[in-house]
Amino acid sequence: MAPNQSASSQYASAFNQGPSNQAAWLTAKSAYPLRVSVAPYTPPSAHQIVVKNHAVAVNPIEWTKQLMGNLMFTWIKYPFVLGNDCAGEVVQVGDMVSRIEVGDRVLAHAVSMDPGVNKSSEGAFQNYTVIHDNMVTVIPDWLSYEEACVLPLGLSTAGTALFHSEFLFLNRPGTPLGTAPNSPPEAVLVWGGSTSVGCNAIQLAVSAGYEVITTCSPQNFEYVTSLGASATFDYRNELTIQQIIHTLSKKKVVGAIAIGKNSTEACIEILAKTNGSKFVARASFPFQERVPTTTFRAMAAAMWSNIKILIKAKRCGVKTKFIFGSSAVHTEVGSMVYREFLPNALETGNFVAAPKPRVVGKGLAQIQSAMDCHMRGVSAQKVVVSL
Repeated sequence: MAPNQSASSQYASAFNQGPSNQAAWLTAKSAYPLRVSVAPYTPPSAHQIVVKNHAVAVNPIEWTKQLMGNLMFTWIKYPFVLGNDCAGEVVQVGDMVSRIEVGDRVLAHAVSMDPGVNKSSEGAFQNYTVIHDNMVTVIPDWLSYEEACVLPLGLSTAGTALFHSEFLFLNRPGTPLGTAPNSPPEAVLVWGGSTSVGCNAIQLAVSAGYEVITTCSPQNFEYVTSLGASATFDYRNELTIQQIIHTLSKKKVVGAIAIGKNSTEACIEILAKTNGSKFVARASFPFQERVPTTTFRAMAAAMWSNIKILIKAKRCGVKTKFIFGSSAVHTEVGSMVYREFLPNALETGNFVAAPKPRVVGKGLAQIQSAMDCHMRGVSAQKVVVSL
């Protein structure tokens, strides 16, 4: 589509002599499907680059916005370009960008949906995306764009949860923990280890020197163990909470990351009965496991879940806070992860692109199908579209 004529006119000043661009637009509140049409090519500012996207991945945050309309991300005005995860080739760099060059192959976190950004030019679901230079990493030649694009939002969310001062505020990779010789090992609980956030959280925490206790389906035990988890448990097993409490009894718990249905409640119960931190970083919207048939039902489920979490957290003496992954663009986490840690970690194989990509089509017109596929559910995979 494009945006309607009046909406298109407001973008006229953004067009320049750059390459022709197209995007998959969310044209109105809860509009379905995304519609592909012309979009401005926007040049970068001093600390930005432009990436020609070769692959994009989808996340719950995008199809949730489409489903919920104006009940969430209320700052977004239509038409709008969604999308967080992209990988491609750098075609233009800003005047103050020093470590990225035209022609570099990169993965990047596009932050159009962030409330402090709120610009369609910075959404991933288009051919050319403006990217902040603290949210991009040059990738090895052997890593495909489809593999690389699974990382950004999950990585930013996990990095914020683990290292930002408002969350777990853990030791960063490359810095000694500084624990006493006879002190108990320090461990992070990641409930939902095979998810996108979980795969990244496991690897980041291990790189920083922590043990990771995690949950997932038994079919994914081997996979999360390969990422560095020291103990894995079946999240559906009614004995898992008690088993994790026992496993952590001789460790110092430095916090938890909760991902998925009922994850926050489980983490609260575990932290209340173990030694160490009483903080849960929440990485999931509290929606039902099946997609609600109406936005009212979805909001009612979310509100009721939040009320229960607040009551349980207060009763157990545990604090919780929701993570907004794109906030890394405004904090030191972005540079720490994408500039300082990831380039060498990818090159040496100490960090792998996870979860595995599930490529469902090619072209902007396939992004809606990819969102639908993700909404139906995936396990230890990221839904990807090649461009």
